[in-house]
Amino acid sequence: MSVTLPSLRPFEAHLSYVVSGLMVAAIAVGALLMQQGPDLSLQPTMADRAFSLPNGDRLFVQRHEVTVAEWNTCVEKGGCSLLLRVRPDQDATTTPATGLSFLDVQEYIAWINDATGHVFRLPTASEWKAMAVSVLPEAPDPLFTDPSLTWASAYLIEGTAPRALKPQGSFSTSPEGIADLDGSVWEWTQECYAAGGDSDRCPAYLVGGEHVAAMSYLIRDPARGGCAVGSPPAHLGVRLVTNEALHNL
Repeated sequence: MSVTLPSLRPFEAHLSYVVSGLMVAAIAVGALLMQQGPDLSLQPTMADRAFSLPNGDRLFVQRHEVTVAEWNTCVEKGGCSLLLRVRPDQDATTTPATGLSFLDVQEYIAWINDATGHVFRLPTASEWKAMAVSVLPEAPDPLFTDPSLTWASAYLIEGTAPRALKPQGSFSTSPEGIADLDGSVWEWTQECYAAGGDSDRCPAYLVGGEHVAAMSYLIRDPARGGCAVGSPPAHLGVRLVTNEALHNL
């Protein structure tokens, strides 16, 4: 007795149609992503003019520190893991993002570079100090000339920078249009605290502020970390720089 099996051709045709449809959809999505390209709306606002370094090179500097709103955009898009919050009396769009470790900052830089297609980075300590010369007060003369009382001089004249976290634009602006370098936020640099230190194994980095400070790369709260000289920084934040001018804004 012979049994006639149903033909598989209709099923095969349907399967071929589904697979072809999925391939077409995948190609369309890929093409759409390629068309979208970098999101230039995420590029930070830069200072009015490039900063001229002592060696003649130009450095393009973010006008303000990264804000809480800018930081949380990175969180929302999956680039950063630390969600920041502001007090009821603060505006996330003008409040500097603080409580950031060096590792947190590296997440943000990797994300914004990928999202914008531009290469941003942290300044070196020497670049940061050069940018801030025009707005930071000169170091006062020591109050005591006796070497044995050096500690007393340092105690009385250091820690004069404001410590309250204020909105962007609350402090001085450099001739190039770089704001708040003399504010209460110490900014991470890419420079290891040990000269010639291996950046892949560096346990602490220099931060720019009222004085030079070396902070552990894991520290988010400066009061819990170490610092090279003077009182501990009030807040840890970030300001981006780049060696290439931004375009298409």
